[in-house]
Amino acid sequence: MGKLMVLTLLGAGLALIGERVWMLRQKLNAFREVEPVDPHNCHLIEGIENGSEDIDILPSGLAFISSGLKYPGMPCFAPDEPGQIFMMDLNEQNPRVQALTISDGFDKASFNPHGISTFIDKDHTVYLYVVNHPHMESTVEIFKFEEQQHSLVHLKTIEHELLKSVNDIVVLGPEQFYATRDHYFTNFLSLLEMIMDLHWTYVLFYSPKEVKIVAKGFNFANGITISPDKKYVYVADVMDKNIHVMQIHGNWDLTQLKVIQLDTLVDNLAVDPDTGDIWAGCHPNAMKLFLYNHDDPPGSEVLRIQNVLSEKPSISTEYANNGSVLQGSTVASMYKRTLLIGTIYHRALRCVL
Repeated sequence: MGKLMVLTLLGAGLALIGERVWMLRQKLNAFREVEPVDPHNCHLIEGIENGSEDIDILPSGLAFISSGLKYPGMPCFAPDEPGQIFMMDLNEQNPRVQALTISDGFDKASFNPHGISTFIDKDHTVYLYVVNHPHMESTVEIFKFEEQQHSLVHLKTIEHELLKSVNDIVVLGPEQFYATRDHYFTNFLSLLEMIMDLHWTYVLFYSPKEVKIVAKGFNFANGITISPDKKYVYVADVMDKNIHVMQIHGNWDLTQLKVIQLDTLVDNLAVDPDTGDIWAGCHPNAMKLFLYNHDDPPGSEVLRIQNVLSEKPSISTEYANNGSVLQGSTVASMYKRTLLIGTIYHRALRCVL
């Protein structure tokens, strides 16, 4: 009788795991193929070979690009090289990227940049906030941008018990930001989270005086950005394939207004400051990200969401490729008519629309 009970429980457990694995394959869009969408005026950016995971563009047209992310479970084409921050002036007729130098006193050898966000103070000084994963930990680094020297001066490293496994960041003011936390830098938790559909990742608020969780219940909280009027925050849940529209309150808490459901895995988000449209870098088939095959690489997809606060936002595919040009897109950021598309570990694309 005892053996029968054990076999029964084992069978039920295996059936549950099998069901969850099947559901996971569905979540990862394992069976989806990409229908190409080509704006016809896109060119790979020379000088970026090992990723362009996040992109933030200043109102002046200067773009900052994080590169070289070492990401658990993902391929890395330059595992022994530290990460970099590139700059690109989109006002130039033929813009080129330049790697920014980083001041001494900062551990450049372990630099592993992820999400980035910029802040401009009243004196027009530009600060770059970078999610960093040195030795697979999580910190937020604050740099001052020196435009004449094309350099970053490291000012501060922020660490906190809630700032573990941070993904992306959006700066609100001096040393104030929202950040998304997931669990992918802890492999067991990541696997458990995805298989069991636990929805235990969250958004936190950080300031020198207060650090707190302000929104939770996400399957895999990823990209985060803010509306031009600073009233709403948009959070991508990559595993649930949706974008959460959150209202900001006076105490910095967030409440959900709506969820925009998509059929692709949404990574980083950027907002067009002129229109308020959301631009999203997406993974049309995320299974190919984890099971990398040079002959069948992961594709890329960029979505544009217009009329975000309306009852029925307009969703359009602005770029899609099967990996023959761009692999594993993570972000799409607009400046006037120029669209920059970045990737986890591959190259970057510039399109003039």
